[in-house]
Amino acid sequence: MPIYNKLVRDRIPYIIKEKGKRAKVSILTEKSYFDELRKKAKEELDEYLNAETNEAALEELADLLEIMNGLVKLHSSSMEEVEAIRKRKAEDLGAFEDRVFLIEVEDLD
Repeated sequence: MPIYNKLVRDRIPYIIKEKGKRAKVSILTEKSYFDELRKKAKEELDEYLNAETNEAALEELADLLEIMNGLVKLHSSSMEEVEAIRKRKAEDLGAFEDRVFLIEVEDLD
């Protein structure tokens, strides 16, 4: 019997039941949920970094976005606020579209 001990999407227990199996689950406290979402973000980022196709990469990016939605709510915010911050930073500092790679900075005094 596999032991997972990890945060899963809400419908996973129902999908397991539909397959004729039983899932043992618990509902996390807000603190534990926050900790597990952060772990899940690392897991999904690693999966993205190891994706070998565009399709697989997009699947992992979608998972990361879902995790971001959860984290944003825990920070009492919204994806709209995150997007506004992203836009402000892009206006103030630029985005990453020009592929600028900083090598070093030299003091001129």
